[in-house]
Amino acid sequence: MRLRNTPRHGAWARGEGGKFPCSWGAAPGPVRLLSRLVLLPLVAAVAAAGQRAPLRYPYRDWKHHGGGPESIRYSALDQIHRGNVHRLQVAWTHDTRDAFPGSEMQCNPIVAQGLLYATTPKLRVIALDAATGELRWSFSPFGTSGPPGGVRNRGLMYWESGQEARVFVAARHHLYALDARTGRPVESFGESGRVDLRNGFERDPEKIVITVSTPGVVYKDLLILGSLVSEGLPSAPGDIRAFDARTGKLRWSFHTIPHPGEFGYDTWPRDGWKYLGGANSWAGLSLDEARGLVFAPTGSAAFDFYGANRAGDNLFANSLIALKADTGERLWHFQAVRHDVWDRDLPAAPNLVTVRRRGRAVDAVAQITKSGHVFVFERETGKPLFPIEYRAVP
Repeated sequence: MRLRNTPRHGAWARGEGGKFPCSWGAAPGPVRLLSRLVLLPLVAAVAAAGQRAPLRYPYRDWKHHGGGPESIRYSALDQIHRGNVHRLQVAWTHDTRDAFPGSEMQCNPIVAQGLLYATTPKLRVIALDAATGELRWSFSPFGTSGPPGGVRNRGLMYWESGQEARVFVAARHHLYALDARTGRPVESFGESGRVDLRNGFERDPEKIVITVSTPGVVYKDLLILGSLVSEGLPSAPGDIRAFDARTGKLRWSFHTIPHPGEFGYDTWPRDGWKYLGGANSWAGLSLDEARGLVFAPTGSAAFDFYGANRAGDNLFANSLIALKADTGERLWHFQAVRHDVWDRDLPAAPNLVTVRRRGRAVDAVAQITKSGHVFVFERETGKPLFPIEYRAVP
């Protein structure tokens, strides 16, 4: 597969044979800056083949946007199966009554403690009795007026500890914490139940446009989030951030546009972290709870179709990044596209799967791409399970 690029060089890649020409998490050697590298692995059937590995998560509820922290959309419930699915009937419906011309509803509901939580076209958060569809409570971050225009939200985050349970939702530049039983804002979280996501970037908050359209993951008492930012300048940097689920305080940040002294700083213009943006994880995160690892796929830098203002490979844009969930420390990364000028974001949270490779079961992370290819790595080391070869092209 060949992809057109700027008059500089880009990349052509194949996954057949060969050796690993570069270390994962390091530069590939002979390829110059301003190269655009598209890396295509040889992918066979990478679903969990052979014997099924024991599931670390019970998968008997749906408290996560992806069904569980591993983003595999799996349920262990067996009351519905191939033998009776054709007899399913509608049990109940709920009309949110706030659709409008051009509105959309991308929310994947979550279910916890018998309640179904979702967002409506006008970004109201609703809690329904999961068995009957009866409305238990509703919360609007915009009051009675609703948002000024269309909004896009793919779901919510749920956290519980002892008798406490909270639902988290982002509306514009605020992250709200709601009591899961009543829908009331939790006053002890941030300022009166919300945190301003524009803070913490060492830039003027009033000039930052940011939200969270896809839920992050919950690890212990941490809410780990990506973000949605502008594709043009000015744009906020796409830091991966962890907030305290109890207080709303920022616990750690991973800079996807590195600061001085950080790995990858030399892949951007000098002081690029001060004025460039993007390289954000808008598509969602995945979590290996047992290992304490969070996996973040990122998109392109801003501008997404123009790169003359950001010479270099632009780490950690267009990358799959493995971080320690407790601290945000980077363990490894893989950059699928270098100096992207074709908007080749990594478009979905990676799937944490167990595959059989050369006769052994391997806990792996599988990342899909806009080019239709899948990259598969060992979770702890980032070692590719299939060869990846870099090639420069016009």
